[in-house]
Amino acid sequence: MTDLLPQTSPGPRGGVDAPPPRHGLTVATGLAGLSLDAMASVAYGPEAIVLVLAAAGTAGLGFTLPVTLAIVVLLAVLIASYRQVIAAFPNGGGAYAVAKERLGHRTSLVAAASLIVDYVLNVAVSIAAGVAALTSAFPALFGYTVWICLAVLVGITALNLYGIRESARAFMAPTVVFVAGILVVVVAGLLRSEPAAVATGAAVSENARTIGILLLLKAFSSGCAALTGVEAIANAVPSFSSPKVRRAQRAEVALGVLLGVMLIGLATLIEKFSIRPLDGTTVLSQLTEAALGHGIGYYIVQFATVILLALAANTSYGGLPTLTKILADDNCLPHRFAVTSPRQVYRFGVLALGLSAAVLLIASEGNMNALVPLFAIGVFVGFTIAQAGMVRHWLAERVPGWRWRIALNGVGAVLTFVALVVTTSMKFAAGAWLIVLVLPLLVLAMERIRKIYGRIDGCRGIGCVPAEPKATETAIVVPVSEVSELSREALSAAMSLGRDVTALHVCLPGENITVFTKEWEAWHPDVRLLLLEDGDSTVGGPVARYVRDNFAGRRKVVVIAEVEPPAGWNHVLPSHRSDELERVLRKMPDTVVCHLRVQIA
Repeated sequence: MTDLLPQTSPGPRGGVDAPPPRHGLTVATGLAGLSLDAMASVAYGPEAIVLVLAAAGTAGLGFTLPVTLAIVVLLAVLIASYRQVIAAFPNGGGAYAVAKERLGHRTSLVAAASLIVDYVLNVAVSIAAGVAALTSAFPALFGYTVWICLAVLVGITALNLYGIRESARAFMAPTVVFVAGILVVVVAGLLRSEPAAVATGAAVSENARTIGILLLLKAFSSGCAALTGVEAIANAVPSFSSPKVRRAQRAEVALGVLLGVMLIGLATLIEKFSIRPLDGTTVLSQLTEAALGHGIGYYIVQFATVILLALAANTSYGGLPTLTKILADDNCLPHRFAVTSPRQVYRFGVLALGLSAAVLLIASEGNMNALVPLFAIGVFVGFTIAQAGMVRHWLAERVPGWRWRIALNGVGAVLTFVALVVTTSMKFAAGAWLIVLVLPLLVLAMERIRKIYGRIDGCRGIGCVPAEPKATETAIVVPVSEVSELSREALSAAMSLGRDVTALHVCLPGENITVFTKEWEAWHPDVRLLLLEDGDSTVGGPVARYVRDNFAGRRKVVVIAEVEPPAGWNHVLPSHRSDELERVLRKMPDTVVCHLRVQIA
């Protein structure tokens, strides 16, 4: 689930058109730039299967390969289906776009909610899996897992807030090293008659179970986490160089072949070496140690895994902020999510992603296996919606070969829906209930936001020609606290706006009103002064009450002067009475609050 490539705008995964980058992607760079989370899923997909089957002992681990083969069959169907998505949506697809065009607004929001959940979980799972690989290589770090996870998360978030731009070519080296390392592990392991080294540690305790259909279904649902990310290439077709569709389809097939070979190879080694889950050591670490020993090859594979998983987490930062920007443009999220920083970063989306992932990492204590059960549900929601949308698409278009295309996407929709039901039911008690709860809540929240924006647009009168603007009688009010240069600036600005200017002074407890009055009379500005009694130990309350009671039916302009302190921590020094005034006054109708900032020389 990656729609990396920051060169595209506003983002292929969201499903809108994106101009091609200056140098389009080839099949190789497309794999490196768009398939990191799919490639990296081999670090936790096989482990999720083993963790379930180990409950039945050695006999249960003997089903690792059959379960993996079933997942690879589903992978093949998905790859074939998404090749059709590439052909049908050459300008960029995505479950959100397909659903919005073919299945209606509410279904598109379900797809969007599933994508949001996927992006957040991708960050949490990838970081947790990367740190697990690191602590497997250096067991002394295991006790600091959560802190390391949070440190990596803060670093990635800070870099994306700063506006770091990646390119697919920059990801080529770690991707090649990782894939080559996994293939070397598979080949070396198959050539060995016995493991080169055996990892030591306490076995993960599980209640003993017999092998049954429920256990196999649970293992299948856990291993389906390895299918995350296969849709990314279909969502970024505009990023490829011409012929875009053909290159994207080849990259999709190459991804399926590589992912399938790695999954089957690792599953074969798991059965061959009787690998079982150990505390503090990942299954991939055990396989690497068994195939290559505990030498330089082992550390190369572990470090490549850590780097690739970190990059896979980083890809969500290119996708979620873009998706939230699209949703904000569609009035489904607050418009703040569509605002960019000077570095062209959607800061609210980046911060929301970082904070959400931090909550998951802390709640799970950085445990990859606690997060993986949550992962596949949102993924399969998106898969099912995309394939169902494609069925509607072919029914509407009736292009040559539409019948077998409908059959292909229909089979894909049925299989992914079955996988969704199985995954949800098998993992419900293990935390999947949280996703089942979050998805409809996200949809309801986006619907609510959309309705509120609709009401706002109705009040703004969008789409109709307004009446001629007319000047109205305006009362100008200036709150003053003392006779000073700041008061002079405020009154000068007010007198420039109109003639009906009133200065208001709130008499606070302990204040010497006589001194203030004499200073005002000596200054003698050509402005009427009114003294207000303090009723609630605030300035905002008395001013607001006076404005409301004495200027009803008129437009009110309140000029507030304040000193602009130097940058940095000096902003905490002023009393911020102006903030108090603004909070109260901005709630009043026909009231304009003008801030006059006086700079310190």
